[in-house]
Amino acid sequence: MIAYVKGTLEEIAESNVVVDVNGIGYNVKISAGTMGQLPGLHQNVTLFTYTYVREDTFCLYGFMTKDELQVFRLLITVNGVGPKGALGILSVISVQDLRFAIMAADSRMISKAPGIGKKTAERVILDLRDKISLEDALEQKAQVSGEMEGMAGDAAKKEAVEALVALGYHASEAMRAVNRVYGDEISDTESILKAALKQMF
Repeated sequence: MIAYVKGTLEEIAESNVVVDVNGIGYNVKISAGTMGQLPGLHQNVTLFTYTYVREDTFCLYGFMTKDELQVFRLLITVNGVGPKGALGILSVISVQDLRFAIMAADSRMISKAPGIGKKTAERVILDLRDKISLEDALEQKAQVSGEMEGMAGDAAKKEAVEALVALGYHASEAMRAVNRVYGDEISDTESILKAALKQMF
């Protein structure tokens, strides 16, 4: 129904944002992955949305990329997952890692999401393994690698990302955190790392 919302980011709360579109504030539910990609308050933002409508419910779920929205749509087709469960999965696993987990039949990784048990995780794998392609996963991985290479000219940013990855964070979320905090006042490796870690907690 609503393909996307484009406006000013007015509020950020846990798993929810308010986007002002021409004077109308839209409540949009988001994943932790999307949260990490948001601009600052009062900045322009575009969220690709899924409209969830039931007799007593009308919710918008928003994503920074069409790719994440597409995977969300696949997840909610799995019996027992639903929008809340799909958002939970995308909050603990990046889209890229979820694809690899499905292809590797790694139910343990998927069951890390809140409310997703082992049986549901196995159902996700069974239902979606034929809908997730190796080409898509490798393409996303290549994109992340390309972004890392693009940081080669800025040693401090690259070192901060590598340090976060060494601490166990995914490369994509590490890059998002670093890009959000990097600026004139935060430009050396130690300062970037400290500020990025605050963003990620």
